[in-house]
Amino acid sequence: MPHDPILLATAIQAVVAAGDLQMARFGGAIEVSKKGRIDLVTEVDLAVERAFRAMVADRFPDHDVLAEEFGAPSGRVPARHCWIFDPLDGTTNYAHGLPIFCSSLGLEIDGRLEIGAVYDPWRRELFTAERGGGAFLNGQPLRVSQAPTLVDALLVTGFPYDVHETAAPVVGLFGAFIERAQAVRRLGSAALDLCYVAAGRMDGFWEEQLKPWDVAAGALIVQEAGGRITAIDGGPFDVRRASLLASNGRIHAEMLGTVERFRAGPGAG
Repeated sequence: MPHDPILLATAIQAVVAAGDLQMARFGGAIEVSKKGRIDLVTEVDLAVERAFRAMVADRFPDHDVLAEEFGAPSGRVPARHCWIFDPLDGTTNYAHGLPIFCSSLGLEIDGRLEIGAVYDPWRRELFTAERGGGAFLNGQPLRVSQAPTLVDALLVTGFPYDVHETAAPVVGLFGAFIERAQAVRRLGSAALDLCYVAAGRMDGFWEEQLKPWDVAAGALIVQEAGGRITAIDGGPFDVRRASLLASNGRIHAEMLGTVERFRAGPGAG
């Protein structure tokens, strides 16, 4: 059943407005603080999220917002509609003047992702999806790649913010994929990584310790582009336990097998 068109229109309006604000401040002097040892937040993250929350409160006062900087509502019954928003995905890139960043917005209805929008303002690329309606880049349909095997595949991943403490398993799995894939990249924006899988620019993506706002929109966009999403161990994908593996579908089993063999340790088949 098609959704009210205002929902997708709101998602698009929100991420494009976020991108306009990001670009207005990009490369200039911005205030940057730390949420963790290497986890940054800028004044732009905060301003974008405040503007979005104001939009939802005005347009849909009975909807919830789950977003990176100010969290989720507490102490009441969850709403049927929940907007899952990352005001600036790729904050570290942004703070360093590296133009690989975006805003990402997914909409859950009754606990299921139904709408996604991701906007890269530097490249002016708007990725959108509506469950059952396909995925699009600037209005043109998206399809995942046809790469048949890992050795033909360009993969992408990211590292968690506690990588200083977990470097051995994180880098170890990275190495296991390097041994089997054509190439592996790390761009610094999980939302764009997923959109690039949907667009066929990348063939697969894996990452652990992600947050719902990192992946809500991108996961739906991959699925609607014909790709496959699971947890990194092959179980069902859960946006609130965002450890995931995404692919064009054709290489999914090989990717899962690579994870399984690495975790089984030396000598595993």
